[in-house]
Amino acid sequence: MVAAISEEVPTDLEPIFRSQPRLSPEERAFVVRAYYFAAEAHKGVKRFGGEPYITHPVAVAQILADLRLDAPTLAAALLHDVAEDKEDIEIEDIERQFGAEVAQLVDGVTKLKKLPTNTDAMKNGKAGDREAETLRKIFLSMNNDIRVVLIKLADRLHNMRTLGYTPPEHQIKKARETLDIFAPLANRLGIWQMKWELEDLSFRYLNPEKYREIAAQLEIRRAEREKYLETVKARLSKEITAAGIPIVQISARPKHIYSIYRKMERKRIPFDQVYDIHALRVIVPEKAQCYQVLGIVHSIWRPIPSEFDDYIAAPKNNFYQSLHTAILDDQGKTIEVQIRTPEMHENAEYGIAAHWRYKEGTAHDKEFEERLRYLRRLIEAAAEDVSAEADAQEFVKAMRSDVFQNRVYVFTPKGDVIDLPSGATPIDFAYYIHTDVGHRCRGARVNGVQVSLDYRLQSGDRVEIITTSKRAGPSLDWLNPSLGYVQTSRARHKIQAWFKRVGRENNIALGRNVVDRELRRLGLLAKPREEVAALFGFNKVDDFFSAVGRGDISAPSIATKVLEADRKAQHEAAAAPLAPTTEPHTHPVNASDGIDIMGDSGMLITLGRCCNPVRGDPIVGYITRGKGVTVHRADCPNVINSSEPERFINVTWGTSVERAYPVPIVITAYDREGLLRDIGAITANENINIADLRVQTRNSIASIFLTIELESLEQLSRVLAKIEMLPNVIEARRRVSV
Repeated sequence: MVAAISEEVPTDLEPIFRSQPRLSPEERAFVVRAYYFAAEAHKGVKRFGGEPYITHPVAVAQILADLRLDAPTLAAALLHDVAEDKEDIEIEDIERQFGAEVAQLVDGVTKLKKLPTNTDAMKNGKAGDREAETLRKIFLSMNNDIRVVLIKLADRLHNMRTLGYTPPEHQIKKARETLDIFAPLANRLGIWQMKWELEDLSFRYLNPEKYREIAAQLEIRRAEREKYLETVKARLSKEITAAGIPIVQISARPKHIYSIYRKMERKRIPFDQVYDIHALRVIVPEKAQCYQVLGIVHSIWRPIPSEFDDYIAAPKNNFYQSLHTAILDDQGKTIEVQIRTPEMHENAEYGIAAHWRYKEGTAHDKEFEERLRYLRRLIEAAAEDVSAEADAQEFVKAMRSDVFQNRVYVFTPKGDVIDLPSGATPIDFAYYIHTDVGHRCRGARVNGVQVSLDYRLQSGDRVEIITTSKRAGPSLDWLNPSLGYVQTSRARHKIQAWFKRVGRENNIALGRNVVDRELRRLGLLAKPREEVAALFGFNKVDDFFSAVGRGDISAPSIATKVLEADRKAQHEAAAAPLAPTTEPHTHPVNASDGIDIMGDSGMLITLGRCCNPVRGDPIVGYITRGKGVTVHRADCPNVINSSEPERFINVTWGTSVERAYPVPIVITAYDREGLLRDIGAITANENINIADLRVQTRNSIASIFLTIELESLEQLSRVLAKIEMLPNVIEARRRVSV
């Protein structure tokens, strides 16, 4: 066991005590003892950058001190790696030295020490079970002592600050899981300081080119921006003071690179049109004065109506409150202004951590308990919606969709308020009301108007579910992520549970129909079903069909697996010896349209009009004397029936994706007004160009022949699925030959 060796205040702790001046002398001494205990335990250990390991727990404690957390939390932060890294130190030793409260915090963090290392594995396969289980522990620990999670967030933040010392592949993995998990967690807890820094640090490694571009733009205009904002601040301050309103603070709001990038991507606008490049924050003593200041701002400058948000009257789901507005000044420049009280500002900066900042008063504790109860309700609901036999990955997926997302507040016909994740649909709403309502859902009215079942609910919507007979059940298409019918884990698991209760024979029949339909859409109907089943690890086709019919395997995943297998087989075939030909073939050349072909660099390449191959199809080249190489699908009738096999050459899709490939499809539907318009809307939303269109109508049945330009077969699967969901559409599939 390591004993504390001194209580003299070390230089390392001076910034911590400056950040948290409210600590009593006894509390400061307590933190000092924890420092020396940790320093002795980590003696001789180095970090990736070569600095002594003790610098890490000190940095974690500093982050928490900046949040003004209490002495036990700071001591636990200093000790958080001791029990994990030092074999002769147990949690019991820490309890004897520092008490039960600190020991419980350290024990909680120690149990979370093995951080997730691969979010892709977590999403896609069993390799991520350990990581997902760690995340499950993080989330559930919020039901015990939230300070454990705060220490974990601070630990991750410092690791992200020093990520540059680690190998590149490690940087990408840590940045991805930080952006996917830890930054949203900080946001849910309302800790703005941590959220924005975690996002910016992650973005720096995930998209370094864009990060540098935006950072350079901000730096180029920094001096000009600061000078301009000083002028704006002076004018606004003068007007507010003249109105008799005391000012706590007017300051320029920090610019965060990732939030600027998100706004540019979401609104598809250039850097110059991002409104909060110029931003001010006004803090006044009272809530009523916030609205007075808003009136003053709008009287000086012209407001932009679409950019106003009242988060005081309607706080965000993490209890954030503020007024947001954007205005155009006399020069046409945009300025974002935030207006709030000191209490609102403290909650915005420190979030749930603000509970431990002060000991006096009880109002703050009531607000904290309300926040914590709300968060616990979300977590418990997500846990309940995952079946007992589900693995940790399903739990983490539920947390992502149901807890980390923003919320919308909608009304039942009776006026009850329902709280759902942002992006929720009428089906999600129906399953929230009752499982049976979800199963029998066949339509919905929003604000009195019938909407499609993939409609995204908005706050304030009044939702009425249209149901059918009690014997009805959900549609398997609701589980297809490409169609966007279900967003919440609650609805998804209720639907899956329904299909699991259906008899095996029914599931086999359902699954067979789904597989056949997906392969027919892609023009791969001849693919042996045994091969498809084997791709998913099934020896028996009926077991595979049953899994599909239960909803365990989605239609898009079938297409993805089949395409991946075909591509792998294609590359292996390309590496095999070539069949004899009458032309010399010595080396591969990368063709301009993204095809690697064995032959001379000057050979002309064309795509066969008989089968119209698209990226992802198995392909073969046919040598035509004097006309180069024509590329066909491997299952093209002209290939299969050829009497000159010596003319075929191995070809593969190359790395270029610059061009779009024409793909002929046929849509069969009962003719109706607006059908072509609806099909055009789907292709437009997918950014797909229609190169050719022909319609034949017989006995009220329309056959629509389209040629659309795609980049991949995955895109084809998605657009065909969406077209098939249109009213009156019988079938949408790829034409194998034209």
